[in-house]
Amino acid sequence: MEIKINVPTSLSEIVLKDYQKFVGIQAESNDEEFVAQKMVELFCGLKYSEIANIKLTSLNELVKHFSELFAKKSEFKNRFFIENVEFGFIPELEEITYGEYVDLEENLQSWDNFHKAMAILYRPIKSKFKDKYDIVKYKPNKEMEELMRFAPLDVCLGASLFFWSLGSELLTATLNYLENNLTGEIRTNLAIKLNLPNDGDGIKVYMDSLRETLQSTMKLQNTDLLNVSPILRLKSKKTKSKIGKSKE
Repeated sequence: MEIKINVPTSLSEIVLKDYQKFVGIQAESNDEEFVAQKMVELFCGLKYSEIANIKLTSLNELVKHFSELFAKKSEFKNRFFIENVEFGFIPELEEITYGEYVDLEENLQSWDNFHKAMAILYRPIKSKFKDKYDIVKYKPNKEMEELMRFAPLDVCLGASLFFWSLGSELLTATLNYLENNLTGEIRTNLAIKLNLPNDGDGIKVYMDSLRETLQSTMKLQNTDLLNVSPILRLKSKKTKSKIGKSKE
């Protein structure tokens, strides 16, 4: 039976919710064949049971195709559409409110919650004038968060790389400043502000924490967005069994 496959030609044709599902599968399964099959199912809009009817060579071509798509850097975009609604990135990021900052920091930590972060960063545009625009005021909204699951993946990846890069730059600048300018007076004021012991150890622990955060941020930024290997010609019985038993 011939299977008609709709293959995305860019990440803009993949929505966030499908990538979130894939990331979860990739994290939980050590079965590379299963992960490759689920990737094709999710990104090509197939039923899992249909994967068994795809030629192995074609399946591996799809694995290569998606690996190449995800290897390309996604550029930051300040506007995009979901259906007929246009969303715009926060125009003045330095004027972000404390509530927005707290919610954003919490939801940028994992792809599971990235739709919530997108609902903070991008909001419906209410008015436009040439290249400028105004967006609606931020208010936690479940409906808007769920809508963001349908955001184009290239926009989401561009936003995530933007914030990881920005976070790295800010942390690096903070560490450089502290290491080069940490006089007795600045050390005392910083310890008071952060409620740390003013004996040197508290500041040292704080700076070590900043270094760990920076390393973690750089690790996230350099993490492979897609890590799928071609399927070997000799399939395992375990994988064949999964396809046969699938009800999807």
